[in-house]
Amino acid sequence: MENINQLVNQLKACRECAELLPKEARPIVQISPKARIVIAGQAPGAAANKSGIAFDDASGARLREWLGVTKAQFYDENLFAILPMAFCYPGKGKSGDLPPIKVCADKWREKLLAQLTNVELTLVIGQYAQDYYFNNKQTVTERVSNWASSGDSMLALPHPSPRNNIWLKRHPWFELALLPQVQQRVASILG
Repeated sequence: MENINQLVNQLKACRECAELLPKEARPIVQISPKARIVIAGQAPGAAANKSGIAFDDASGARLREWLGVTKAQFYDENLFAILPMAFCYPGKGKSGDLPPIKVCADKWREKLLAQLTNVELTLVIGQYAQDYYFNNKQTVTERVSNWASSGDSMLALPHPSPRNNIWLKRHPWFELALLPQVQQRVASILG
């Protein structure tokens, strides 16, 4: 079995789907075998692609607020592994970023997850990640609203993008009922 450093180096050198990307391939990942929470997102955005740092934008600020963690905690790879469904920015579409390129999840996901032996919670963010993890025909709203029955180890969240402000206004229960539970769970794990 490859060690995590070898895998990360191979991932960062990956150019398998480079011809499909609008910009140079720049795989972004945050991982340590000690990580206790996995953030299964969609794909890095344009700002993350530019900086090389996952969730380095308004979505990341909102996600940290939702989780009740500081920027230092969020970017501590011993606390949080950030494993998107695709590791490079897929480009802009008509209503936001394009979907993650599927070859990433197929090639890297299971190998990287196998390195994580201390994970207590996986936060599955957005439609594409949820479609991969839950393999059901539910909508994001249905998956998120079923949070109480999803168990302690996996939780669906909407994408924290400002593009989802309308969704948040239509579903006030998310911030009123679910986020306090999420924050309590995260705080409990991080000690």
